[in-house]
Amino acid sequence: MNLRDSKLLAEAADLLPGAVRLRRRIHENPELGLDLPETTAAVVETLDGLDVEIVRSQKTSGLMVTLRGGKPGPTVLLRGDMDALPMPEDTGLEFESRNAGRMHACGHDAHTSMLAHAVHLLDRHRSDLRGDVVFMFQPGEEGYRGAKVMIDEGLLDIEGLEAAFAMHIAPQLPVGRVAGKGGAILAAADSFEIQVRGRGGHASMPHDTADPIPVACEIVQALQSFVTRRIDVFDPVVLTVARISAGTAGNVIPESAEMLGTLRSTSERARKRAQEGIDRVARQVAAAHELEAEVTLVEGYPVTVNDDGFAEFAASVTRDLLGESAWVTMPNPAMGAEDFSYVLHRVPGAMVLLGVRPEGNDHPAPAHSNRMQLNEDGMRVGIALHAAIALQFLETRP
Repeated sequence: MNLRDSKLLAEAADLLPGAVRLRRRIHENPELGLDLPETTAAVVETLDGLDVEIVRSQKTSGLMVTLRGGKPGPTVLLRGDMDALPMPEDTGLEFESRNAGRMHACGHDAHTSMLAHAVHLLDRHRSDLRGDVVFMFQPGEEGYRGAKVMIDEGLLDIEGLEAAFAMHIAPQLPVGRVAGKGGAILAAADSFEIQVRGRGGHASMPHDTADPIPVACEIVQALQSFVTRRIDVFDPVVLTVARISAGTAGNVIPESAEMLGTLRSTSERARKRAQEGIDRVARQVAAAHELEAEVTLVEGYPVTVNDDGFAEFAASVTRDLLGESAWVTMPNPAMGAEDFSYVLHRVPGAMVLLGVRPEGNDHPAPAHSNRMQLNEDGMRVGIALHAAIALQFLETRP
């Protein structure tokens, strides 16, 4: 199929008004976590009348939608996440969130709408499909491991599944541009809590106490030195202590101090080395001051690793569909995290970043901002790219 001469972009433009309506409907009614009944209902309603098979997750609001191609062949999976974030919205949009303290600040409303309308677009080209396309509508990406829950249910145990593809909106990237790379594209995300236990007392007599506050401060500094001196600069991590909590009054030395932080890494080697270092540094700095430190580390999403071959395939399809300048090769991974990583651990594939920068805005608010907005015309590109990836993969099986 000659993508440059195809009508995919024009057909996606025809579908764009419906995609905008669905995206705004979801944006107005953001839902959190694994249970998204209104969002799922909106998707099912959008797919009404199409000849597709729908399997519902038993543990989440997720859907697996299968479109059978006109010719035999393998299966490719396209994924979109559906959940919002627990945060206020301050965009002033006419379709601003009506659910207080909830906002689609990460673009999952657009991801869902693009994927639903990619079903419509590929349905028009069913006879050209040399295999099947599975559309994974997934809840719980924002910290709930929705992809893993669906995988553990067996929903990815699909005969002939050979590749997986996903897009994430990028407000800093202009419409018509798509960014990606082979290898690690997004980081692993772990969290940690450190409790420094001492002995409280009167603030005027610290020698009669075991003050946890200066020890907590020393641990923060020691962790930063550990990162710069014990972690390979070419296999880096980001370690941030984001909260310190201690004490109740200005004349009381508390019994304990608590710290919360995050660890980001782009390789399992660096991840494990940093995890071990956090525990060792905190405990031993505390011990040097005759205090105790208890470290609790919670592993989050693993590194999102694009298959090198599929990433190059996605770049080629993007250039064929949108022009040579459309593809932007990322020099480094981004330090955000994604639970599409669980899918890519099972199936070779790639995630790319889709340009949706609002027109005329040189300094757009990023994802996870209470003021994040996107250019809805970018959804036209996303719908067409989903379809192009599926059509080309099933035709050429790169």
